[in-house]
Amino acid sequence: MKLGRLYRMIVETGIRHDPRGPQEVRRLLQEEKKKRAELKGLELEAFDADRLFNPYSDSRILVGDPEREVRRVIVGVDMETPEILLAHVLNRDFKRRIDLVISHHPEGRALARLVDVMGVQADLLARFGVTISAAEQLLEKRVQEVDRRLMPLNHSRTVDAARLLGMPFLCVHTPADNCVSAYLQDLFDRQKPRLLKDIIDLLRDIPEYRSSWMRQVPPKIVSGGDNNRCGKIYVDMTGGTEGAKDVFQKIVSGGVSTLVGMHLSEEHLENAKKANLNVVIAGHISSDVLGLNLLFDEVEKEGALDFVAASGFERVRRTRKRKT
Repeated sequence: MKLGRLYRMIVETGIRHDPRGPQEVRRLLQEEKKKRAELKGLELEAFDADRLFNPYSDSRILVGDPEREVRRVIVGVDMETPEILLAHVLNRDFKRRIDLVISHHPEGRALARLVDVMGVQADLLARFGVTISAAEQLLEKRVQEVDRRLMPLNHSRTVDAARLLGMPFLCVHTPADNCVSAYLQDLFDRQKPRLLKDIIDLLRDIPEYRSSWMRQVPPKIVSGGDNNRCGKIYVDMTGGTEGAKDVFQKIVSGGVSTLVGMHLSEEHLENAKKANLNVVIAGHISSDVLGLNLLFDEVEKEGALDFVAASGFERVRRTRKRKT
């Protein structure tokens, strides 16, 4: 398929699994169109036109012609300059004919505007009993903190390497995170695990987590014990990065007893413990890989891709590969 079509399918899949729902996402896209109509001069010139159809600022074609045909892709959780060079060497010396580099974690302009996707966290919290006013106010401080942390980075370093080597480059972040978040929330809602150790058992049966377990990085209970009851479970795996540090008491007040996430900083974890919240860390890289695989399963319904796995990724299919 063409690179542009692949990109559009990734965005469409992210929207289908967005916790805000397609109707709210369409409303946000309409707001972007209105904002663009009011811009002039340099602000209009610098406007990212992808915002008119793609609500995920952390997922972009960073290098490459949308009309380019794509068949073989090299995929990894972190695809930076060393991995770009790896793809170049595989093409040059091993004749792998790689058409595209896909990174989960964002680079370039997608990394620069990571904070724009954090708004989804407020809507997700509202679904679990936190008032929207509290969720938005708590999140605002965290958004500003993340924005300041991103400001001094050399965003274009990896993108420049891809451009100089003529290597098409795509990053796919929130659409994949939406997939894993929806998948696990649905799993726990259906299976209704009683104890925290039951959550671990469910995760163990998922190939991506089992593979990580074999590499000595299993899911872990970091707050609570094996025999603690789960109560209401909240899966927090989307929205760009970790949310507000002071939100945990609000989550508990909304009726949540257990948080399942990719990762949690020490400060976030201490605040979760103070709120007497159970916390299960499913795993960062393994959760990212699961999200990517769920996303690619949807993409491959239209056309098969050949995958070269790198940087922590492994392709696990839950649907049959379509013949082309």
